[in-house]
Amino acid sequence: MEAIKENDFIELDYTGKAADSGEVFDTTSAETAKQAGIFDEHMAYESAVICVGKRHLLAGLDKQLVGKETGKNYIFKIPTDEGFGRKNGKLIQLVSTAKFRQQNMTPFPGMQVNIDGIVGTVKAVTGGRTIVDFNHPLSGRDLEYTVFVKRVVADLSEKVKAVLRLIGINANAVSVSVADGNLTLEFPQEAPEAMKKDLEEKLKSTISGLSSVSFTVKATPKEKSNVQSAGLAAATDAKPN
Repeated sequence: MEAIKENDFIELDYTGKAADSGEVFDTTSAETAKQAGIFDEHMAYESAVICVGKRHLLAGLDKQLVGKETGKNYIFKIPTDEGFGRKNGKLIQLVSTAKFRQQNMTPFPGMQVNIDGIVGTVKAVTGGRTIVDFNHPLSGRDLEYTVFVKRVVADLSEKVKAVLRLIGINANAVSVSVADGNLTLEFPQEAPEAMKKDLEEKLKSTISGLSSVSFTVKATPKEKSNVQSAGLAAATDAKPN
């Protein structure tokens, strides 16, 4: 067993619940998601790799991981202020029911809506007015997480892949190689310069031991064939008569 320190990368399984009702809202387990009725076939249910102290998890959970040991199960209580925060009264608004009717929608309590790009939950419908709460659905509630810490991740390439996933990049499409602290990322196609700069900053600030980050583009089959042909020709030319 190994004690967890801030900035360690760890692999863990977890399930998050509302403390008052036991309602599951997040989990790494497909079976748990199915039992709770929140299973999403587009989600990848697998152990997560995160960096402790970098807020890859809720603040209240993140800080409680420090000092814990690998190979153990834990139950963490997360108070409202360290979860999704308290409700903001300004985010509970009256919306004309006619606005829904214009889009062939009939609002009802519990309905999830997107108004002007902001997601909210219908709380009540009274006459020509609909009350919509734009706070996070779990704001104002204490939470509970059950966590199993599997291991501390030491491999630099695995850490890089984890950061890519955490920021929404398909890590399976990127080849990663690290030598003496020098990281090379090979993408399927050329990435914008702004993205490269931002990614380099995130990787260096999250992973200790990286001295440089460079980017390359995977060669197409035609390009590989040309390179191989050129190499063969050079080797043939070099043969003595």
